[in-house]
Amino acid sequence: MGKPSDDPIWPLNRARAKKVFSDRAAIKPTMKKFKFALIGCGRIAERHAQHISNVGELVAVCDIVPEAAQKLATTYNARPYHSLEALLENESDLDVASICTPNGLHARHSIQALQAGCNVLVEKPMAITSKDCGEMIKAAERANRRLFAIKQNRFNPPVAAVKEALDQGILGKVFSFQLSCFWNRNADYYANSWKGTRDLDGGTLFTQFSHFVDLLYWMLGDVNRAYALTGNFAHQDIIQFEDTGAVILEFDSGCIGTINYTVNSYRKNMEGSLTLFAENGTVKIGGQYLNELEYQNIKDFTFKDLPEGNKPNNYGNYVGSMSNHDKVYENLVQVLDNRSAISTNSFEALKTVEIIEKIYKAARISSQQETYR
Repeated sequence: MGKPSDDPIWPLNRARAKKVFSDRAAIKPTMKKFKFALIGCGRIAERHAQHISNVGELVAVCDIVPEAAQKLATTYNARPYHSLEALLENESDLDVASICTPNGLHARHSIQALQAGCNVLVEKPMAITSKDCGEMIKAAERANRRLFAIKQNRFNPPVAAVKEALDQGILGKVFSFQLSCFWNRNADYYANSWKGTRDLDGGTLFTQFSHFVDLLYWMLGDVNRAYALTGNFAHQDIIQFEDTGAVILEFDSGCIGTINYTVNSYRKNMEGSLTLFAENGTVKIGGQYLNELEYQNIKDFTFKDLPEGNKPNNYGNYVGSMSNHDKVYENLVQVLDNRSAISTNSFEALKTVEIIEKIYKAARISSQQETYR
């Protein structure tokens, strides 16, 4: 286990920190200009298109809504399609397909693109069942192609700093944690959308908070047991699942903790925070989307001068997680150019889905027990 530096100030491993927070200008030009297709032209697609244009060429876009595909195609001088089958048939020299369709379609669309010879980058969650995630991984292996998953919160400066401290043994054994996810998603957010449906959305933990669950796995490992209560308090007749949950998790390491989440924060997002209680210190990453180091009390160590992170994804009436898609795409082209290791592999994305499945299974068991009381 790593020994604290004589100068106990972040960054601990300066070479790794430089790699994580490298400026785009510092990245060597790729030997090849990779060709991308964007599948799904909804709210997040513009963000993807911007970053694709910085690292490669967006040659084709696809959406079942013709106007959405045409608008993005016109902006980025790409060819519009209204079916994935037509796109894959006509665009034979694609390098990467970025999947931004509804959650429940991620598996089908990713597998189609992989079978056509594309590398694939899939938005969160990877899929809404671990079985589908497994089929995606098998499809990538059979096609000898890369399957990338988006876990952009790992690049948040305070998150990366705390992860580094954990890896270096600065905090020691983590005893317990508290994850708080207090956001607002009103009726307008779900109106005329696949969001809120069980088959295409999957649940609040999948669409709103899978990035937060990913950080628990990334920092603490796999989950052994889960207990949960969920309810729909303010979105009856609007969504087909919970808007609030209270969860207890026990990890394989013995660490225990709770997740409290809701999309009922009044009118706006309130907080997205993770607190770790460890043998050598306590640390809280907070703000609305894990963007601030709110508290630290660590033995012989202090986090200082953390880089400023990106702004959150802004969708007009609401905001999402910190916008680190630029770093995701930078890593993607470096991996395809054999100059870097993958930042989030598909196995880790599968584990996030497995943990969410455990939580929802525990909630169903609790609901059944309540029924028979």
